[in-house]
Amino acid sequence: MIRGVGRIIGAAMLALGLAGKAAAADIGNWDAVVAEAKGQTVYFNAWGGSENINAYIRWAGDELKSRYGVSVVHVKLDDTAKAIATVLAEKSAGKDEGGSVDLVWINGENFAAMKREALLYGPGWATKLPSWRYVDHENKPTVLKDFTIPTDGLESPWGGAKLVFFYDTARTKAGELPRSATELLKWAEANPGRFSYPQPPDFTGSSFLKQVLTELIHDKAKLQHPVDDATFQADVAPLFAYLDKLTPFLWRKGKAYPQNYPDMKQKLADGELDIIFAFNPAEASSAIANGELPETVRSFVFSGGTLGNTHFVAIPYNATAKAGALLLADFLLSPEAQLRKQDPKVWGDPTVLSLAKLPAADRAAFGRLDLGVATLGPDELGPMLDEPHPDWMTRIEAEWTRRYGAGN
Repeated sequence: MIRGVGRIIGAAMLALGLAGKAAAADIGNWDAVVAEAKGQTVYFNAWGGSENINAYIRWAGDELKSRYGVSVVHVKLDDTAKAIATVLAEKSAGKDEGGSVDLVWINGENFAAMKREALLYGPGWATKLPSWRYVDHENKPTVLKDFTIPTDGLESPWGGAKLVFFYDTARTKAGELPRSATELLKWAEANPGRFSYPQPPDFTGSSFLKQVLTELIHDKAKLQHPVDDATFQADVAPLFAYLDKLTPFLWRKGKAYPQNYPDMKQKLADGELDIIFAFNPAEASSAIANGELPETVRSFVFSGGTLGNTHFVAIPYNATAKAGALLLADFLLSPEAQLRKQDPKVWGDPTVLSLAKLPAADRAAFGRLDLGVATLGPDELGPMLDEPHPDWMTRIEAEWTRRYGAGN
């Protein structure tokens, strides 16, 4: 759902050689931030492909309006690269103030690109937010490193993520489920047409490629560094040998792919697919609660681990409503907003907060939260695999398109 844009920005920004400016309210004086934000309109650029997420953002906007007099406009994206390209275009035109993007939902590849090219406000603002004191940065290293890149307080954590698979117990027996990428290939061969993944560069589809690469690459340590051009083809050979075998057994034999995760979810509900996946352990329970999936759907993970990360919000260097964006980022991080977001009936997105740091009443509220019948417990989610360096996503997406994309 959150798309990268390194390939869009890199060469152009290096040629421009421009540095970001960062003028806004003094975050050390939060009362001044609140006062400056009043009357501002925050243009929040975020993926708009899921109605429950859209509804959550509407709720957050309504709360900011009633409490602080700040308006929030959700600019719905199908690809975060569009927002980043807007900031790039404005910087190219010398528009270092009065930008059209005030807050953007990002992580991974697009954060690395924006940080590299000085397109972000900061550094340090995220760790100065009032709600930062509740963040579990001690036990969640992905809060401080986004796809191996230090966040440096340039983006504020919003939610956790871990790759989890879903199936319908009415059609598939738990004892038959694959527990690794290699077993998934064997399962697909025995159940042709019953599995697929969104076509890269869709984030969910690209995440599947990274999961397989992480399991099969000969030297996993390489994934924590940028791609080595001299060894890239050899490094990714196991991934594409795997996909060559898998593709004929995909839904529609790999001649077409699900558009995105919601499309994949609908295909599970309609009986077209038997196994799907998402980057949210509570997604199945949330979909059941919202009537999108049958109550017989359950979750599973690979025994050797699946990818995990944190997603964030960031402020472009030239944002018009920086104070309002700071206020929104802090509210999204508050125990109240994090509790609502983790409720499967609302969204089901895991919190980035440490329950031990919360006031007793908030801690108790999290404890009462029913995560849903299809949500795996913390002890059932298995090991968390580190996300590769963002460079890998860019390169394997391009290689995938060359091999399997339109016209191939």
